[in-house]
Amino acid sequence: MEIIARRWLQVQQILSLTPATFRRLLALCDTPESLLHMSSDLQFRFGISAANRQQLEKQLAMPHHGGVDDELSRANAEVMCLHDDDYPALLKEIHDPPPILYFRGRRELLSRLSFAVVGSRRPSRMGRSDAQAFASALGQAGFTTVSGMALGVDAGAHIGALATPSSTIAVLGTGVDQCYPRSNAALYQQIGLEGLLLSEFPLGSPPLRHQFPRRNRIISGLSLGVLVVEAAIHSGSLITARQALEQNREVFAIPGSIHNPASRGCNALIKQGAKLVETLADIVEEFSEWAGRDVIEPPVGQAVEPAVVSQVYDALGYEPQSVDELLKHCGQSVDVVLAELSQLEVEGWVEQQRGGWQRSR
Repeated sequence: MEIIARRWLQVQQILSLTPATFRRLLALCDTPESLLHMSSDLQFRFGISAANRQQLEKQLAMPHHGGVDDELSRANAEVMCLHDDDYPALLKEIHDPPPILYFRGRRELLSRLSFAVVGSRRPSRMGRSDAQAFASALGQAGFTTVSGMALGVDAGAHIGALATPSSTIAVLGTGVDQCYPRSNAALYQQIGLEGLLLSEFPLGSPPLRHQFPRRNRIISGLSLGVLVVEAAIHSGSLITARQALEQNREVFAIPGSIHNPASRGCNALIKQGAKLVETLADIVEEFSEWAGRDVIEPPVGQAVEPAVVSQVYDALGYEPQSVDELLKHCGQSVDVVLAELSQLEVEGWVEQQRGGWQRSR
């Protein structure tokens, strides 16, 4: 089927069709060669000029696929089209499925049951830990985790899923041969080997702002549901959640402190009807076919305390407090408070956020 997909990619490159026009063309034609047998009126409607027709005839008559083969080989990438038997069934159901998908890695992951985990690019330490833990638990339960390979929650979800047999799919807002952000280079390489990198954008496409909202509809479209871990009120993750609802997907959210800006998006989703998630069972029970499967719960929300008693830790909550506020509560010197904060941060008990310090677990 990849040979036919490469032929369709040749057609797309010659005709420069918009995705919507390309989908209409695919609905009329089973194979690229059938384009040449369309009526002249239909060819005109699709912008196929005499010169285009000659170029198509020449390219489709050749045993190889010209520059398409070279481009894909250099990028170590492959393509599939909407006609392919293994094109993701759930993605095909959305109103604007990508007519061509570029990918690198394990093609078979596209036929697995998938679940999306998305959230803030600047999560709390607990938020990133929760993303990793839930993705790992979802993987153990048989779900391939889908996310967008952004910093923060997305990266944590991919890392958690890569440790399981179900692995992960990273949907990119660039070409599959472009790593963005650069700081995720090691993760990008690992997903390309052990998971799947996926994009609807041509090879070489840079990270343009308008491409990421389009990318998000693929994340939700591939998935049975979407879990939002942490998200500000205007977060791109909420775009993914809205698109999931439009695609008739289930939306889940982890609640957070009313004082944490990164939790307001999740709390808003819950008020609007998203399911509140505390454990993996809250997700799995929504899918009856998984009701009998053993559930491995992620280690989240544990009630633990530092081994060393700390007045600073006792004074902190899950919303940021300034050093001045801590000094009032602790009655200790600045040097002592800063020293304790540094030690607690090293041990993973606290973290610094905008506005001050807070507990991280």
